[in-house]
Amino acid sequence: MEGRRASASGKIILAGEYAVLFGKRGIAVPSKERLTVTFSPTRTGEMTIVWKDAEPRWIEYVQRILKELVPSSGHLRGTLMVESGLPLGKGMGSSTALVVAMSRCLLGGDSENAAKKAEDAVNPGNSGLDFAVIWNEESILFERKKEPQIISLPENLLKDSELIDTGKPNETTPELVAWIRSRVTEIRQPIEIIGQCTDRLLRGEPLKEIFRDHHRAQIALGVVPEAVQKKIAMLEASGGSAKVLGAGARTGEGGGMVLVIR
Repeated sequence: MEGRRASASGKIILAGEYAVLFGKRGIAVPSKERLTVTFSPTRTGEMTIVWKDAEPRWIEYVQRILKELVPSSGHLRGTLMVESGLPLGKGMGSSTALVVAMSRCLLGGDSENAAKKAEDAVNPGNSGLDFAVIWNEESILFERKKEPQIISLPENLLKDSELIDTGKPNETTPELVAWIRSRVTEIRQPIEIIGQCTDRLLRGEPLKEIFRDHHRAQIALGVVPEAVQKKIAMLEASGGSAKVLGAGARTGEGGGMVLVIR
């Protein structure tokens, strides 16, 4: 195998977190931030994973993906290098971006089916929204059991936006998804509101107004830590709005990345 290099974007969910798990529609766009994987083969030696400053669990995650993508990965010799411009584990799809970038790097650009199979194996219970937007790198309207739909959004939709890092969540996305699924009756109303936010965005309502309602529905779900709620309240008091991206958190102070609209 010749040396290969591939990258994948992250994702920004504009509306739909958790609601897509229950059949509601969601909208996500690719992020400017990216993750890059480079494979440099050698004739001798073993497979070496190089990822500067990565926690051990991320190296283990790379090894799991590798086994899914290339079952005979023990025969691969060389160096697999990961470079991430994405915040890791903070709601921007870093785990899925790694699956996609590794798939493209090792198997080529027509490896969507293999990548999706690996995604389902290493991220069980995923809705499919992250994979759809990261693989296509287009704005996506997503609804479970339907083909993801590439849509056009206003080019300046996020021109007055910024990302704020509120810290690493205490819980993983699979843990939070399992918790949400166990509370179907209790969370019916906020799930409905989040689904309506997607519909409002499609109708062209102001994103700032949508975010305020979306944020309150996420609070009702229990995935916005109190410290993050206080930060967003300050932003709203100054005329802006914001929402947690991705799964959020149940406990602690960190809720991952927050998208702010000024």
